[in-house]
Amino acid sequence: MAAFRSLDDIEVAGRRVLVRVDLNVPMRDGRVTDATRIERILPTVRALAEAGAKVVLLSHFGRPKGKPDPAMSLRPLVAPLGAALGGATVGFAADCVGPAAAQAVAAMAPGDILLLENLRFHPGEEANDPAFVRALAELGDVYVNDAFSAAHRAHASTEGLAHLLPAAAGRLMGAEIDALTRALEDPARPLAAVVGGAKISTKLDLLGNLTGKVDALVIGGAMANTFLFAQGVEVGTSLCERDMAQTARDIADAARAAGCELLLPEDAVVAAAFEAGAASETVPVGAVPADRMILDIGPRTAAAHAARLATCKTLVWNGPLGAFELPPFDAGTNALAQAAARLTKAGELVSVAGGGDTVAALAHAGVVDEFSYVSTAGGAFLEWLEGRELPGVAALRAAR
Repeated sequence: MAAFRSLDDIEVAGRRVLVRVDLNVPMRDGRVTDATRIERILPTVRALAEAGAKVVLLSHFGRPKGKPDPAMSLRPLVAPLGAALGGATVGFAADCVGPAAAQAVAAMAPGDILLLENLRFHPGEEANDPAFVRALAELGDVYVNDAFSAAHRAHASTEGLAHLLPAAAGRLMGAEIDALTRALEDPARPLAAVVGGAKISTKLDLLGNLTGKVDALVIGGAMANTFLFAQGVEVGTSLCERDMAQTARDIADAARAAGCELLLPEDAVVAAAFEAGAASETVPVGAVPADRMILDIGPRTAAAHAARLATCKTLVWNGPLGAFELPPFDAGTNALAQAAARLTKAGELVSVAGGGDTVAALAHAGVVDEFSYVSTAGGAFLEWLEGRELPGVAALRAAR
């Protein structure tokens, strides 16, 4: 984190600190169903409040398309935030700019916490409109970005503010950047990556970047079917991008040229349909029946992948290896995730995971808390793995 100022590098006592957080949490019937993102911002919020800052929280929620939508108000998050903070009082302003926001901020005392209304109720947020950035900046003296999950967007609150106010990274932002830097930019080697998912076409940049950086690349999910098909293996009725076969061969060639070992399934769990109660069997990948689909890696593959991980020092994981949502097609992902967790617990592996269904798959396997770091940042995590510079991170690097 040497390239960024942290909370320890800024004076906040008595100052208005605008903190960009990600409170885009899952809700049902007005209740938070997963408080992970709330829990992860607590270290930053507590540190600022205890240091005597006037803590002003900025966040988006949903996709209101630049206009107010009561169904996407942040007001229902006031109580869960207060509860997560041990019963602290959290104020709320009915807008994020203008008189309502200004009056609420002006009434704050050191140590107070205020949540402003959904940033995306204004079109200027996603447009990174200079006038909207200035309107936000007028509410604060210091800017802290603690929303790595939104750092891949060049929005007013994620990129623009860093150019107008003294800026620093929050605790969560710092932890995310540290973990990803340790995993990809300066890893202990050998370095392995597990990449699952449905389609090669959605992960071309990711695979292209990883083949040049990692020592071993495990391909799973339906994406592996395309690689197998590209090698002349019949995959039955499996989800498979047959028109991407040459692309798969090109990726395999690039991996070989870079000294990256590409690991594909040796056996697979197949069924006639992806549905509860469907009869399944395990077969070698070269013997998939024409009327069956591959829905998970087999036990021999899981064991082989686990053995390869045991030779590595660092692991980056993105995506499940099978249709983990429905047993028994979760067995392969569970087995490899649990093997990685054991290696991590033994101090033999630094394991960093995130993006897409990854968090859900690792939670299903019961190992979220046993990896070195699990990121809740979907798109931002994926773009970092693709080797892209994230606007929110770049703005912190350039911050005054």
